[in-house]
Amino acid sequence: MNAVLRARGTALGVLSAAMLMTILDGSIVTVALPAIQHDLGFSPTGLSWTVNAYLIAFGGLLLLAGRLGDLVGRKAMFLAGNAVFTAASLLAGAATSPAVLIAARFLQGIGSAMAAAVVLGILVTLYTEPAERARAIGIFSFTGAAGASLGQVLGGVLTDALNWHWIFLINLPIGLLTILLALPALPRDRGAGLAAGADVAGALLVTSGLMLGIYTVVKIEQYGVLSAHTLGLGALAVALLAGFTVRQATARNPLMPLRILRSRTTSGAYLTEILAFSGMFSFQVMVALYMQNVLGYGALETGLAMLPAAVAIGTISLLVYARLARRFGERAVLLAGLVMLAAALALLVRVPVHAAYAADLLPPMLLIAGGGLVMPALTGIAMSGARPEDAGLASGLFNTAQQIGMATGVAVLSTLAAARTDSLLAAGDTAAAALTGGYRLAFGVGAALLAAAFAVAVLVLRTPKPGGAEKAGGDAAAPAEPSTSSVTL
Repeated sequence: MNAVLRARGTALGVLSAAMLMTILDGSIVTVALPAIQHDLGFSPTGLSWTVNAYLIAFGGLLLLAGRLGDLVGRKAMFLAGNAVFTAASLLAGAATSPAVLIAARFLQGIGSAMAAAVVLGILVTLYTEPAERARAIGIFSFTGAAGASLGQVLGGVLTDALNWHWIFLINLPIGLLTILLALPALPRDRGAGLAAGADVAGALLVTSGLMLGIYTVVKIEQYGVLSAHTLGLGALAVALLAGFTVRQATARNPLMPLRILRSRTTSGAYLTEILAFSGMFSFQVMVALYMQNVLGYGALETGLAMLPAAVAIGTISLLVYARLARRFGERAVLLAGLVMLAAALALLVRVPVHAAYAADLLPPMLLIAGGGLVMPALTGIAMSGARPEDAGLASGLFNTAQQIGMATGVAVLSTLAAARTDSLLAAGDTAAAALTGGYRLAFGVGAALLAAAFAVAVLVLRTPKPGGAEKAGGDAAAPAEPSTSSVTL
C-alpha cells in the first residue's frame, strides 16, 4: 500500500509541476515585456503577440489535445506536450528577433495545450476514492495559485538580476525533470485508438473556431467591442463552432461526443467557470496595472504586494478545501468561494487614487482566498460526469472554458477601463484619477460577473442524491453522476 501511495504521490507531483510550469509561463512574461521590447525592437502592437501567440495556440488546441489524449493515450500526450514546450522554451530563450520569439511562443502554447489538456484526465484515474481525490485536487489547485504569483515575482527577479532570456530558459530544467519523472510515475494507458474518434473535419472546425474566437477576443481592446473587426470575426468563429457542433451530432466517430454536455451539472459547471474566471482573472491583471500605473509600484514590488493573495489561495486550497468539501459538499463550497471573490472585487470598487496598502489593498488580497475554494470545487463538479474514456476530453473542455473566461474577461474589462479613463480625462480629471476610475469600473463589472456565476451555480448546479444521481441528459444509458456531496469528481 505504501508503495502505491508513493507512486501516486510522485505522479501527482509530476502533474502539479507541469501545471505550475504552464501557469508560471503565462504570468512571468508580462513582467518582462518592457525589457523584451527594448532588446528586440518590438513595436507596441507587435509586442502584444508575445502574449497573444501563446494564448491563441494554447486555448485553441486544448479541446483537440484532450480528445487526442483519450485516443492515443494520455501519458503519451502529456510527455509529447512537455517535450514540445521545453524545446520551444529553449528557442524563446535564444531568440534574437521578434519573429523567432513569436514563433517560439506559439510552439510553447501548442506544447502547453498538449500537456495541460490531459492533466485532469490522468489525475481522476489515479485518485478514485472521494476523500483522496479532494485532497489531490486541493494540492493541484495550490500549484496553480503558486504559479500565478511566483511568475510575477520570479519574472521581476530574473529580468532585473540576469536578463529576460532567463524567464524562458528557467523552463528547461523543470521540463526535463518533469519528463524524466513522468516516464515511470504516470500510469500507462493505450487509449481507444484514432479509429474511435478520428474526425478530421471536426478537428479542423473546432480548432479554427477556437483560435479565431480567442484572437478576436484578445484584439477587442484594440478594435473595440462593436467594431466590424470584432463582430465579423466573432460571427465567423461562432459559425465555425456551430458547424463543429452539427458535425459532432452526425459524425460516425465524433471528436467530441455530445453526451458529455447533456449533463445539467457538467454544462452548468462550464458556464459557471467561464463567468467566474472572467471576473476572477480581472483581479490579477487590473490590480497589477493599478499598482504600477497609479501607485507607481515596480514589477518586483507588484509581485510581492500580490503575494498575500497567492498565499491565501494556496493555504485554503491545500489545507481547508478538502475538509469543507467533505462536510458541506462541493456546490456549497463553490458558492462560499464565489461570495468571497465578489466581495474582494466589490471592495476594490472604492479604491482611492492614493491608496494605503494595509487599509485599501490587503483586505481584498485576503478575501481573494475564495479562489482556493472555487477552483478545486469547479474542477470536481465539472469532471463529475465524465466517463473514463472521456476523461481527457472533459479535462480539455474544462481548461478551454477557463481560457475563454480569462481571455474574454481581460479583453472586455480592459476595454471598459480604457473607455472610462478616456471619458474622465476628457472631463478634466488628472491622469491618476482617470486611471483609477477606469479600474474601479473594471472591478465593478468583475464583481457583477462573479455574482452571475453565483446565480448560475444556485439555479443550475445540483448536488445529486447518493444512489439516485442525475443521469446525463436523462439518457438511461448514461451512468449516474457521483454525489458531489461526497467530494467526488
